[in-house]
Amino acid sequence: MSQASRSTAATPVIVNFADNRLLSALFGEQDRFLARIEQKLGVSVNPRGNQVVITGQVGARDAARDVLHSLYERLKRGDEVGLGDVDGAIRMAEAADDDGVAVGNGTPAVPQIRTKKRAIQARTPAQAHYIAELYRQELVFGLGPAGTGKTYLAVAVAVAMMMTGKVDRIVLSRPAVEAGERLGFLPGDMREKVDPYLRPLYDALYDMLPVDEVRRRLDSGDIEVAPLAFMRGRTLANAFVILDEAQNTTPVQMKMLLTRLGERSRMVVTGDLSQIDLPNGQMSGLRDALGKLEGVEGISMVRFSDSDVVRHPLVMRVIRAYAAAEGDLGLAQEPQEPRRRR
Repeated sequence: MSQASRSTAATPVIVNFADNRLLSALFGEQDRFLARIEQKLGVSVNPRGNQVVITGQVGARDAARDVLHSLYERLKRGDEVGLGDVDGAIRMAEAADDDGVAVGNGTPAVPQIRTKKRAIQARTPAQAHYIAELYRQELVFGLGPAGTGKTYLAVAVAVAMMMTGKVDRIVLSRPAVEAGERLGFLPGDMREKVDPYLRPLYDALYDMLPVDEVRRRLDSGDIEVAPLAFMRGRTLANAFVILDEAQNTTPVQMKMLLTRLGERSRMVVTGDLSQIDLPNGQMSGLRDALGKLEGVEGISMVRFSDSDVVRHPLVMRVIRAYAAAEGDLGLAQEPQEPRRRR
């Protein structure tokens, strides 16, 4: 390294914060958020009163500054900051640096999704693109591995649109296909029988709305959670429709749902073609739809990769290990559909 490069790398960046009351939340308990930034970006971050001094290589140093700005802006808006938010801000800052685009004060490139219980924003560039498409297009496919936020972000946008009156109701659906198990007879009425298949959708709702409001809206029909089989023959107008686990639909089911779209409605179809639970030889309706609808005007297809996983870090490593064992290190190619029986 030249003398000039060493000098540039050693020049510190000083970040000033006006509100000292936010700094404990910004730094994290025992400064664990600062430690995370240091670990991920390879910089040194030292708080001094209402200032933070950052040293390191130029790109990493600037990324750390943008991360702190982004998190500080969240706290100023009254939003909480957790370790996942720190990791997300780091990913976004790194992506901006890779593209040669300055993040500036950390203001997100897409609108925040605001629900009654929390504010949600993208943690990866793919999520930012996905959120933008959910607001822009009337039919969006969210494709990729588990843990990338496909369904969660779709539910968040649906709740936000219902709160602002852009849609009158939310319709959440999944195919009732068992994931490699045979559960046998399930007791109870129809809702009790299908609820186990739809639990992830309820979990997302409860994360965004008060429990009593979720129950009230379910009872009134403002929010409907139903298995895919219940959609036949309906026209879904003034609604935000989400089909989850779409890899487990048949082509007939997929066509049926896509043609339910009515006036002033939006639809999101999410799925992971590496986790098809249909019987061997059965064509996935999601794969069939992707082949037929690619490039159709008004339809957006957003693809996530293992690098977009925002769950526990082990999830990303598990996905990559399985992909490597199947000879598909980057999940760049989708798994081949089993041959149809003749």
